[in-house]
Amino acid sequence: MKKIDVAEVTAYVERNIGGFHSKRLQRMQKLRLTDVLRRKNPYLFKAKNILIAHDLVKTLLDAYLSSQEETIFGDFLEGLAIFISRQACGGNKSSAEGIDLEFDRGRKRYIVAMKSGPNWGNSSQIRKMREDFTKAKRVLRTSGVRLEVVAVNGCCYGRNNSPDKGDHFKYCGQEFWEFISGSRDLYVDLIVPLGHRAKEKNERFLKEYAKIVNTFTEEFSKRFCAGGEIDWEALVRFNSAISRSTKK
Repeated sequence: MKKIDVAEVTAYVERNIGGFHSKRLQRMQKLRLTDVLRRKNPYLFKAKNILIAHDLVKTLLDAYLSSQEETIFGDFLEGLAIFISRQACGGNKSSAEGIDLEFDRGRKRYIVAMKSGPNWGNSSQIRKMREDFTKAKRVLRTSGVRLEVVAVNGCCYGRNNSPDKGDHFKYCGQEFWEFISGSRDLYVDLIVPLGHRAKEKNERFLKEYAKIVNTFTEEFSKRFCAGGEIDWEALVRFNSAISRSTKK
């Protein structure tokens, strides 16, 4: 394994982090109020006794954007991990279903499924990942790979005190970044370049965010408020009623 050049990693992050900010902004600008209202649970927000239209719109929008940002940033981190692995040991993006990264070290071929954090999935999703590992191992064997194939669930942040899961390993946070790079401190070294031009990018984002909150609040008030109060029945009907096109 080659020693990682932190300056090269920093340069990669600074070249590519702008893509995260751009996609984040573009997705928000394309949003419609109906997108947000249809994808979040109105019963939850009624149970929280939210009474002000602006507060409800902002809470719904924040929850929606948070899940969007996790996905966008997860794609960025996947690309970063592949870049680092390539520098350290010739790793590459995998073509196998459910596998993100492959690389050889010693007499082993590592196949890695990357996730953002340690608590990423339910039992069905974890079972699907294990099935993907089994299938990838079978394909590699039939293609003539003679190395021992080791499956790894790599998580970009967090901790996991029991990495050996029997049929695969789970490395999180510092352990994951060290696993793909050989650098014990890389997980900390990444923090500084991730902030590259963040203030400038966030100022633009927040300006657009304020416009969207105000626009959505005005639209929401016209459609889902009556007598100065939120019309929860109308909101639930919009979110959950059977449409005529789906009736049997």
